[in-house]
Amino acid sequence: MGRKADSKDTAAPGAFAGLFGAWLGAAAGCLLVGLAVTAAEARQEGRQSSHDHHHHEIGKRGPVIWPLEIPGGQYAPLKWSEVVGWSDDDPLPAFKTFRTSCKPIAAQKGPLADSKALGTSLRDPCIAARAEDISDGVKARAFFEKNFTPLQISRIGEDAGFVTGYYEPIVDGSRVQTDVYNVPVYRRPSNLFVRGYSQANASMPNKGQVFRKIGRRKLVPYYDRAEIEDGAIAGRGLEVVWLKSQTDLLFIQIQGSARIKLEDGSMVRINYDAHNGYPYTPVGRVLIERNIVPKEQMSMQKIREYMEQNPDGAKELRRFNRSYVFFREVKLAADDEAVGAQGVPLTAGRSIAVDKSLHVYGTPFFIEGNLPIESDTSNTPFRKLMIAQDTGSAIIGPARADIYFGAGGEAGRVAGRLKNPARFVMLLPNSLDPVARGKTVPLPDERPSATIAKLFPQTEPVKEAAKEPVKDAPKEPAKESVKETSKDTAKEQPAPAASPAAAAVPAVPLPEARPKAAPETTAPAAVKSEPARRKRHHRRHRHRR
Repeated sequence: MGRKADSKDTAAPGAFAGLFGAWLGAAAGCLLVGLAVTAAEARQEGRQSSHDHHHHEIGKRGPVIWPLEIPGGQYAPLKWSEVVGWSDDDPLPAFKTFRTSCKPIAAQKGPLADSKALGTSLRDPCIAARAEDISDGVKARAFFEKNFTPLQISRIGEDAGFVTGYYEPIVDGSRVQTDVYNVPVYRRPSNLFVRGYSQANASMPNKGQVFRKIGRRKLVPYYDRAEIEDGAIAGRGLEVVWLKSQTDLLFIQIQGSARIKLEDGSMVRINYDAHNGYPYTPVGRVLIERNIVPKEQMSMQKIREYMEQNPDGAKELRRFNRSYVFFREVKLAADDEAVGAQGVPLTAGRSIAVDKSLHVYGTPFFIEGNLPIESDTSNTPFRKLMIAQDTGSAIIGPARADIYFGAGGEAGRVAGRLKNPARFVMLLPNSLDPVARGKTVPLPDERPSATIAKLFPQTEPVKEAAKEPVKDAPKEPAKESVKETSKDTAKEQPAPAASPAAAAVPAVPLPEARPKAAPETTAPAAVKSEPARRKRHHRRHRHRR
């Protein structure tokens, strides 16, 4: 689906759970849990007995493999029995969803273009999933327990993650413009450029700068929402379909895909293709900041109600969000699920959108929490194994997910009221066991003993001399005669007492003072000396370089 944005991007606050308090934080903001285990085993094996023996052991163990690094995240391995709700879920639908994700994973032949914690480690469990015949929940649970290690994960300093929901709208539309259907859904314009991408790409990223070309070379930012709504690209044959209202279009752009029901009963499927380069601004946040809708009551339904009741206010509200999404028509049957950013069909209730800069598509996540599934005020237990198959520009962080609920009005009502904390357990392929990886981390050298510390005390560096004014030093001369008297003044000042360290350094004679500058004349600039001209020419040359 290539999710463009989410209107409820709010981090869930939480205290740092005691479970994570024992783990160490890496300098890059990652929790490296293997270090604590390594230190304990090192003491048992006696590798810290001496400096030489310590380095000898590291040399014998070969190259160092560091523990997992998840920027901004903290994690801790769990036992399966410690995963709350794991035995309550039927993992068979998740297994089928995972096997769908395995098709593009198995097709990868080289390493991932960007460095992520999981890398290509999902290939092994994908090979196993495609080879096994699993038809019930018991076998599916055994598969995940055999091939993965549960890893509780959250943002540093928090004990839970945050979930929202999304869906695929079904709206009425037309292939031609009429008095009723007069809001265009545009395809990607030919003058839209994304740095680093060819216009021949199947789709463009949902982040980054976007330009339009003026003339042959000049690139300027692309039109924003207000300019496009006012007709900046109208009349170019870019219309895919026509809708009844700008509100329908805005919600389709937020969700990233839609099913357009035509007047003859047929269905047109559209999916995210590109955006205009402006960051997404949640319109719900604007309503909250203006005290129009209380934060605790905010939902997509509240946004729609406000826009339908206030047409002029709706126009202003939309234009706070300068981001604009372009779509492409996709060949899907009327009842097929939307396609996510991984390029595979999503599964309602089992697919999630995650931060693609941190996570690999196909990664299983077990999400546990109490969510308003049945009503606005309900706390329905949600304990499900989900598969990462999509992304969104507002989905940011190691424990942040957008849950896909399917298509239609009911799915939209459920998705629209989700903005809740939840606990995340990432399923880590066994080849990346964080405890095993931590065993190869080299230990720091031992601190010196008290005896050595006395023999070789740490001394303070020699401080700069003459921080205080020297007695009997002459007063500072007037500004007009500083140049003329500086040499003589230096001779009259008594030298500061030499430190023991400085006594061993032989005195170095100072260079002769530079001759005083000759008085300026009124000669024209053209008769200045040749060395001066060469000096100025040299400086200009360096500046140009």
